[in-house]
Amino acid sequence: MDKEQFTKRQNKAPIYDALQRFRQMRVVPFDVPGHKHGKGNPELTEFLGQQCMSIDVNSMKPLDNLCHPISVIREAEELMAEAFGAAHAFLMVGGTTSSVQSMVLSTCKRGDKIILPRNVHRSVINALVLCGAIPIYVNPEVDTRLGISLGMKREQVAKAIKEHPDAVAVLVNNPTYYGVCSDIKAIVKMAHDAGMYCLADEAHGTHFYFGENMPISAMAAGADMSAVSMHKSGGSLTQSSVLLIGERVSEGHVRQIINLTQTTSGSYLLMSSLDISRRNLALRGKEVFNKVIKMAEYAREEINAVGGYYAFGRELINGDSIFDFDPTKLSVHTRDIGLAGIEVYDLLRDEYDIQIEFGDIGNILAYLSIGDRFQELERLVSALAEIRRRFHKDPKGLMSQEYIDPEVVCSPQEAFYANKESLPLRESVGRVCSEFVMCYPPGIPILSPGERITKEILDYIEYAKLKGCSMTGPEDPEILNINVLK
Repeated sequence: MDKEQFTKRQNKAPIYDALQRFRQMRVVPFDVPGHKHGKGNPELTEFLGQQCMSIDVNSMKPLDNLCHPISVIREAEELMAEAFGAAHAFLMVGGTTSSVQSMVLSTCKRGDKIILPRNVHRSVINALVLCGAIPIYVNPEVDTRLGISLGMKREQVAKAIKEHPDAVAVLVNNPTYYGVCSDIKAIVKMAHDAGMYCLADEAHGTHFYFGENMPISAMAAGADMSAVSMHKSGGSLTQSSVLLIGERVSEGHVRQIINLTQTTSGSYLLMSSLDISRRNLALRGKEVFNKVIKMAEYAREEINAVGGYYAFGRELINGDSIFDFDPTKLSVHTRDIGLAGIEVYDLLRDEYDIQIEFGDIGNILAYLSIGDRFQELERLVSALAEIRRRFHKDPKGLMSQEYIDPEVVCSPQEAFYANKESLPLRESVGRVCSEFVMCYPPGIPILSPGERITKEILDYIEYAKLKGCSMTGPEDPEILNINVLK
């Protein structure tokens, strides 16, 4: 397909067009939802707007059905696949958590092994709880200065494949939350040569498909499946996502897996936002993301000129564990000014009305995408300079490492459903955890079901709590107690 044909096709937005036609039909609704185009809930209609409420509708013949699309949703999926260079694409309305889980459940069943880095999002391990697959972790290297986990080294993946030839899949983060990319093309080849699938968590990689001078996308690298958060850098509504598949994967099988857990009442607000956002990126993505890269490069230079901070980028690339780096990521190391990342995160919000993506114990991430402007970046840089001047401290005593190698004792499913008891945190050393503990965001578990609890891990949890990280996962909301296997 030449560029002119591609542009002509990608200019379509079939779900959006169908909803526009539906709005003009003035249909009398004797179906759900019960607000009846907003008339039944005037406060909500005033808050969200009549246009929004009028297209919050149920599946019907003119609008197709997400569970079994045959018309406008089907066409929107085909256009999405074409834009992303995939064999097929599924519109997902349960967030990229749902996309990741469908990806794992499509390739793994109880007892199957899957090779993956331990610094995965909790949605990956949730999927293992659901299906009973066994994780074979490739523990990533850690940048000791920054305290962040990196990508998977090629030799580590090769070693895991050699030691576990019966594994069914290899999963790769492309990129990590911090912007680090593994050599996904080499990993895809290793997986395929061993008869395994290669899956990619591209929650933070939508722009890889549309921008120039970006790391390679999973589909371009030959991966079999990829979960893509269109709502993160692609501009669609929160909770909308896309699941991509390659030629080696059965579309019908994946659809069945998706329908096991995804709602039968797909939101047309979310689906139309995917449709419109795909059109926008296909037609204007190069231009938009070139601007985002320029903004990120400008911000890195300005923040590094402030002193004390380190806004890191492509200079970290080493050809293996940091094979490439996402140039749109504005990740900033804060420990050298004596503040944990979460402390800078809180100060930016509370003192300067600036909300960034997250802060952990050593770094912050300001998420740049298609809606950002240079003047807002200047405000961020100025605030960081002032925070350094007003709040800097001696960095001695700050914890640095974000990642602690786990000891896996049993599968996540076995541990999650096992008989358990609740113990005070400090009395749980040596026991096997039966639940998750994580800082959210980024949602990478510090502890997962089936892992041994150590003093080092408890020190990290208590330090993160003390610094103000938002901790989630355990039954005990205050995280004073933790569930362990009896």
